[in-house]
Amino acid sequence: MHLASFDIDLFLRDYWQRQPLLIRNPWADWHNPLEPDELAGLACEEGIEARLIVHGEQGLALENGPLPEARFSSLAGQVYTLLVQAVDHHVPDVAALIDPFRFMPDWRIDDVMVSYAVTGGGVGPHFDQYDVFLVQGLGHRRWRVGPVCDDTTPLQPHADLRLLEDFPTVAEWDLGPGDILYVPPGVAHDGVALSDDCMTYSVGFRAPSVAELVDGWADHCAAALPEDRRYADPGMGRQGHPAEITAPALDRLHSLVLAALSDRAEFARWFAGHASQPKYPEIDWRPEEAISLEDVRDLLAEGAALERNPASRFAFVRQEAGQVLLAVNGETYPCAGPTAELAVQLCDGPACSPAADQPVEGLALIAALVNAGALAFV
Repeated sequence: MHLASFDIDLFLRDYWQRQPLLIRNPWADWHNPLEPDELAGLACEEGIEARLIVHGEQGLALENGPLPEARFSSLAGQVYTLLVQAVDHHVPDVAALIDPFRFMPDWRIDDVMVSYAVTGGGVGPHFDQYDVFLVQGLGHRRWRVGPVCDDTTPLQPHADLRLLEDFPTVAEWDLGPGDILYVPPGVAHDGVALSDDCMTYSVGFRAPSVAELVDGWADHCAAALPEDRRYADPGMGRQGHPAEITAPALDRLHSLVLAALSDRAEFARWFAGHASQPKYPEIDWRPEEAISLEDVRDLLAEGAALERNPASRFAFVRQEAGQVLLAVNGETYPCAGPTAELAVQLCDGPACSPAADQPVEGLALIAALVNAGALAFV
């Protein structure tokens, strides 16, 4: 799948993180990548995050998966929505929906959530802390968009769902198969199915909070500091008030903390590992027997291609002298020369066919990633 009629530069300039945008079927040849029964089957499996939202007399009720198969037959005549997270990790045709949006960096892309609803189904008016492209796959859905919300916006009293107490409609659109609605972070939105077999694919993006960054980076730095690196104040003069924490003391303390957190190169290494942590590490591709460098060399010579575990996250940071720091599933791998080129190639897409004449370092990198379950030979 690819976007045949979509101005990426215009979108990034005028809409990304600024305002919602309705994109009428921009695909070259849209087809729904997943059948409703297949989605229901995923919702019944252990280890897959699924939610069922049923409309009742008391409002919306939430049930968490895995769901028993019999639950779906009992829903006849009821209004409901089924939500399944990270379907791209399990269905290659759904994973292909991510590629058209890779004009954004991979480390910002989260996953593809798929929703199924009968007529009238929806999850209620809400807002998210992330950008999302809502791709209508099957059937029709009416989307209402409201104002920008934040943590102070009043919510309905609900034990499981963060539903808005008030929802003034700013815009309203009906979406059919192939249509896309882009919603920036914080913008209130509410989608209601206009037909049965209504399926929507939510290509979601992630953004680390400042609290998450400060907490993770500070913990990383603190773990590396020696115990004897402490505050010192040689040459301190006599203090008039013993209980006062003086401005010079605060300046020295503040400088100590800032200096401990100021190593940008180390921050880049830490963040690459942090950003590549897998969301669902239990999707494990590790081989039963470890692969050797000789195995890798032989397979490459035979023309075997490499495929990425869809649950694995790959990223890289360019460093000095043409070196590359590859980050995969929270682990980092310094790469130089031809192996740096290989690292970039591994990050560029879900599959690749590296050259057979890899140096030992390149063979070792491939072997390490295969044995870690991040890659597999097709």
